[in-house]
Parts: sequence; C-alpha cells; structure tokens
Amino acid sequence: MLLGIALVILGIVGLILPVMPGWIFLIPGLVILADYFPPIRRLVEFLKTRFKDAENAYLSRKQGKAESAPDAHLSSQEADTEEGGRVPASDSEPVP
Repeated sequence: MLLGIALVILGIVGLILPVMPGWIFLIPGLVILADYFPPIRRLVEFLKTRFKDAENAYLSRKQGKAESAPDAHLSSQEADTEEGGRVPASDSEPVP
C-alpha cells in the first residue's frame, strides 16, 4: 500500500513538473491502490472500459482504412503515376 501511495504522489509531482512524465508512476500507483480502496477500484475499472472502447474504435478505423485503400502495397508516387500517367509538380497543378 505504501508503494501505491508513493507512486501516486510521484505521479502527481510528475504531472506538475515538466522534468518527468507523471503518468508512468500514476497508473501503476492507482492499480496498486485499487486493491485496498473501492473508489479507486471503480475508477480503474471505469478507465479500463473507457480505453478499451477507444482501442476498439481505433483498431476498427485502422482496419477500415487498410481495406479501403487501393494499391496499399504501392508507394503514393507509384499510385499517382498509375492513375494519372504522370506525377503533378505541385498540389495546385491539375492532373489531366
């Protein structure tokens, strides 16, 4: 329990000071304290489900992009030359 409290305090200090990242200490401290304090346990469970939803949304978006991207194995320049016959010199130049 003392380790959890020390990690949470170190994490809060790390969030305030720009010298070290605080979340590296704060998250393990909260996970350790969740065994002893029910409100912290509820917070950890809420954050797990919240970030699991975000992870699932990210993975589905990433998978959707990979499936909808034509010629994903080609570089962007090769894909441009296959479609238009030549690569435009700039973004403002129209491709014939």
